[in-house]
Amino acid sequence: MAKLNITQIKSRIGSTAQQRKNLDALGLRRINQTVQHEDSALIAGMIEKVKHLVKVENVK
Repeated sequence: MAKLNITQIKSRIGSTAQQRKNLDALGLRRINQTVQHEDSALIAGMIEKVKHLVKVENVK
């Protein structure tokens, strides 16, 4: 399975409670923090909800 690097690029201030929960579930706590996750439907759904706050890169 492919891996994804997910980096928070914008602040969570002003986001909805659900978006903050998604960032927490992804393991993102602060700007410029990067986490690595397996590419799955669950992770893709969380990323879709916060796509304006994060940057996603594929890892080879």
